[in-house]
Amino acid sequence: SVLPSPAPPGLPDRFRMFRSCEWEILERSLNILQASDFYWGPLSVGEAHAKLQREPVGTYLVRDSSQGNCLFSLSVRMPTGPVSLRISFQEGYFRLKNWFSDCVVRLLELVVAGTRNNPLHFDEMGGTPLV
Repeated sequence: SVLPSPAPPGLPDRFRMFRSCEWEILERSLNILQASDFYWGPLSVGEAHAKLQREPVGTYLVRDSSQGNCLFSLSVRMPTGPVSLRISFQEGYFRLKNWFSDCVVRLLELVVAGTRNNPLHFDEMGGTPLV
């Protein structure tokens, strides 16, 4: 399930440091992400984890990353509590572990579909697989 919330309109200033071809990918992806019901924009990790703590396992949201080298973070309610995973952007693709796409929403669709048969493991999750 997802934890819905309207995202703030407009592009954050930190997106202006990219080449024009990357900018087009970022702008298109952000517009799609803002139309989704799981993008929260500039939400801190603490706020995200507090919101997810009250939700069922598997609930997730996407927020702006507080890390300078990542644009977005995926925060997920795991059996052991909420965790946040960085979504990187390299060479025109958003990446989460071995999954990649030129759109954040499409990346999440690929991860959700793919982890049903092949769970992901992240150090941040203490060995708990992401399904």
